[in-house]
Amino acid sequence: MKNVLITGGAGFIGRHVAAHLIDHGGYTVTAIDNESLGDRKHLDLDRVRFVEGDLRSREDLRSALEGQDAVVHLAADTRVMDSIEDPATNFDNNVNGTFNLLQLCRELGVGRVVAASTGGAILGDVEPPVHEEMAPHPTSPYGASKLMLEGYLSAYASSYGVSGCALRFSNIYGPRSFHKGSVVAHFFKRILAGEPLVVYGDGSQTRDYLYSGDLVVAIRSAIEGDAEGAIQLGTGRGTTLNELLDVMRTVTGRELDVRYEDFRAGEVRDTWCQIDKARRVLGFDPTTGLEQGLRETWQWFQAAAEQDDEDPA
Repeated sequence: MKNVLITGGAGFIGRHVAAHLIDHGGYTVTAIDNESLGDRKHLDLDRVRFVEGDLRSREDLRSALEGQDAVVHLAADTRVMDSIEDPATNFDNNVNGTFNLLQLCRELGVGRVVAASTGGAILGDVEPPVHEEMAPHPTSPYGASKLMLEGYLSAYASSYGVSGCALRFSNIYGPRSFHKGSVVAHFFKRILAGEPLVVYGDGSQTRDYLYSGDLVVAIRSAIEGDAEGAIQLGTGRGTTLNELLDVMRTVTGRELDVRYEDFRAGEVRDTWCQIDKARRVLGFDPTTGLEQGLRETWQWFQAAAEQDDEDPA
């Protein structure tokens, strides 16, 4: 039995990872979360140990980390525009929190850290597909904080034997994402509310949309293996925002009120990733097409709205 701590474990991805590991078998799961966005009530508390805490507190972290074999490090301040407006808060959460975590992993003998990183915000506005060998050029404080995470993971692996990899998530979407500010969740909430969808730019900008069910399989593979360094996770395909809107029209069966405004500073225009390394070192093989994934996500959002609850399950 492997003991795994999930930081940010009550959030969107954390809840999916916890459920996947428990259902797969062979894991005991602890989640730590300050509940600034997540909520412990959406975890299966009969099967998940929950610690209310913040990564900036070494005391909170110690109580969660003792006895763990591995960490899935998801807790972060992830909003690009917020990081531009308030870089100090982003640094405190993402850099200081990660440093505290790695220091205690070293002290307590936790041997494996699988951390959430990002591709586009680290690499900047470069010609896609992005890959792990590209030189970093962060375009926002958020991207810089994730680059520092990757640097410290590498340093602690080499200096202290804390094995780690940084999974560079593309745009993750799926059920249980009601509180998220990401584009799929944001648009679905506005569609349900009958509100217009605002696109910053002309809609030709591209992203790589990866379904949560495919992501958690890759995370489990990373826990069980020994892959190190940065690893891009996506579908390996770019989808324009206008194409995303077309699929949303199909799965919702609704006409969408879309309004276009100017591009925003600090946002990458085009990014999608090459996933050769993920295929090689993780056996990664995403199988959920965009229409299928959006349809399942939309069905969840409808059920959540009907029950007036964030999680219909």
